[in-house]
Amino acid sequence: MRYHQLKTRQRAERDNYPEHLSLRVHRALSWLNRVEQCEDDDGRFIFLWIAFNAAYANETGEIRITEGRRVSDFLARLVDLDTNQDLANIVWNNYSGSIRLLLDNQFVYAPYWDHQNGLPDSDDWQQRFETDKRASHRALANHDTATVLSIVFSRLYTLRNQLIHGGATFGGSVNRKQLHDGARILGDVVPAIINIMMDNAKQHWGEACYPVKA
Repeated sequence: MRYHQLKTRQRAERDNYPEHLSLRVHRALSWLNRVEQCEDDDGRFIFLWIAFNAAYANETGEIRITEGRRVSDFLARLVDLDTNQDLANIVWNNYSGSIRLLLDNQFVYAPYWDHQNGLPDSDDWQQRFETDKRASHRALANHDTATVLSIVFSRLYTLRNQLIHGGATFGGSVNRKQLHDGARILGDVVPAIINIMMDNAKQHWGEACYPVKA
């Protein structure tokens, strides 16, 4: 599912969308368009994350995955509304191998970096990592699409922080595998999310962050 397909649909339907959904979709598609003009994984990942945030975020636009269940609840809601099983197909048919590698990678696990930075209460990061890996493997074994997506996004959020906060070199080799896989996964998941939201235009998606004021 590409930008052109989604934009064509949005133009045909947008007059029937609630104002805030219309703004979310418009913004998300604008960033998805930018993604398709980008040739490097660093840029693609960043622009895809912005597109996701444009579709998802309320109020301030800030995603606080480590502070609550908002993203998990959002993803679970999308899975429930996904009558075409697009998200399930992405997880289980397209990227199951890449997702398993991502979930087992300590370098996209936030407590690992907390420990590297000497933050308090992070000495047990390895134990927590093994516990979380077992939980992710259970979700994989149970084909629990919503839980797997939630864990994937928590890992990708760590990768997002590395990039946005200047903790990685552009085009660098250190995080290349996880960045490449992350961009590929988001490249399919984000358009699917936008499409599901358009499929369910009558659902309440909340106010978009930074609404346009006359």
